Parts: sequence; structure tokens; C-alpha cells
Amino acid sequence: MYIYGTAHVHAPQTISGPHRAQSTAAPSSSSFSGLDTVDISPEAQLLSQARDLPEIRADRVAAIKAQIASGTYETDAKLDAALENLLDEFA
Repeated sequence: MYIYGTAHVHAPQTISGPHRAQSTAAPSSSSFSGLDTVDISPEAQLLSQARDLPEIRADRVAAIKAQIASGTYETDAKLDAALENLLDEFA
């Protein structure tokens, strides 16, 4: 790298800059389809779905945790409903 002092400092330049070679050739019609495409990663799709989830109800979570700790959360009716939902998903 050479430093020539302040006499060779460029003035403000455009974003493309004066030292870039500009291509004058137009894109060939065979390589240009005219359609844009977007690929969304699975991680971005999952994040989008997570943002659509409802807010967490802290009071409800605390109540269920208390029921689990006291042993009153799991009832026969709740287990039957969960089993019914599971079987419906397989059908």
C-alpha cells in the first residue's frame, strides 16, 4: 500500500465509484427469465409461525403449574380428551 499524502485524496464520489468497470453489454434474453423468485428458509418460516402465536397468559400458566404441583391437574376426563384428540390426528 502506498500513501502519497493529501494531494491524491479523492473528492466525494458516487456509490458506484469511479474505479469500477461498468458493463455495457445487455443481459442476453436466453439467461433472463423476467420472473423474480424468493426462497424462504425453514428457519424463517418457523419464526414467522412463532410470531403468529398468541401471547402467553402468565396467570393461566401459573394456575396450571400449581395444579400440577398439587396433583389435581391430571383427571380422567382430561386424559380421555387428550387421547381422543390424539386418535383424531391419526385418523
